[in-house]
Amino acid sequence: MPHLSRFFLLAAMMGLVACSPPPATQEPVRSVKVIQVGETALGNATEYAGEVKARIESRLGFRVGGKLVARHVELGQRVKAGQLLAEIDAQDYRLSVDTARAQINAAVTNRDLAAADYKRYKELRDKEFISGAELERRETTLKAAQAQVDQAQAQLSAQTNQVGYSKLLADKAGVVTGIEAEAGQVVSAGMPVLRLAQDGPRDVLFAVPEDKVTSLQRGQHVQVKLWGSEEQHKASVYEIAASADPVTRTFSVRVALMGPVTAPLGSTATVSMESNTGSNVQKIKLPTSALRQEGGKTMVWVLDMATMTVKSQEIQVTTADGNEAVVNSGLQAGQQVVVAGVHVLSPGQKVTLFQPVGTKP
Repeated sequence: MPHLSRFFLLAAMMGLVACSPPPATQEPVRSVKVIQVGETALGNATEYAGEVKARIESRLGFRVGGKLVARHVELGQRVKAGQLLAEIDAQDYRLSVDTARAQINAAVTNRDLAAADYKRYKELRDKEFISGAELERRETTLKAAQAQVDQAQAQLSAQTNQVGYSKLLADKAGVVTGIEAEAGQVVSAGMPVLRLAQDGPRDVLFAVPEDKVTSLQRGQHVQVKLWGSEEQHKASVYEIAASADPVTRTFSVRVALMGPVTAPLGSTATVSMESNTGSNVQKIKLPTSALRQEGGKTMVWVLDMATMTVKSQEIQVTTADGNEAVVNSGLQAGQQVVVAGVHVLSPGQKVTLFQPVGTKP
């Protein structure tokens, strides 16, 4: 019995321990990094990445169709004006030239015969052996024969030109930037065979989003910096696309580089231009790491220095300036805003200021 009493007593004590509430866990004091917000000037320059292009880049093709028998240039090769680029089989066109020459010979023979008849009938008319109407018929025959000669000569010139069109020549000096047909391929008249970037002025082509294109105007001055160089080159906007790209929804813009610029075609360039917002516009800006979304609203943590606690504050963000968000409302200059560790905090939580390693508190 004494043993049984001790068993029940031990069980009752264990039950009391199990029913007692667990000791309250104290929320840890987190270290946060804050900044004191203030009004600063908005950046008044916008930068875009672009590509160096030739002012004129032509797609060259033959003016007649045929089988491409030879291509005399390679991709990236420099060519001179008048240099032979490619050839098509011109055998059929040479046969047409021979046919046109034979037609000329026949027409000349008929013309000479008509001329002899006209001369003989004119002598007979002078002796009044024939009527004037008969002489007029012979004159008309002569004129028709002469017209056939003229027609045959024009046909010969056209066929001769087509033989010349079987050779593709460079209109201007430049660089071959594309090969679109190979030997053995049958090409039609006007089909692109080569792309030639002509020597001369250079442009920079870049894309602008829809909300920025309205701030651009033809003739607007910009600055261009080539890849790997800190030198700034002057340029001006001279072409703005009338419609957006259907895939990227951006507008293509070309700026003309001023002065001689020895930049390789296709190299990267940075275009910097002044925005419409002047440097005197003052706004509060925050790093994007300070922002969080809560219930469809943009929130930040504001630090109360007196109690060293944080509270959630709703703000309105209007746009971005580089890697910072521009705040329109919700904050006042001088407030302390948490910029690191915002997703592990709760309202009213105690915090301490972050101290980098090696710095004295």
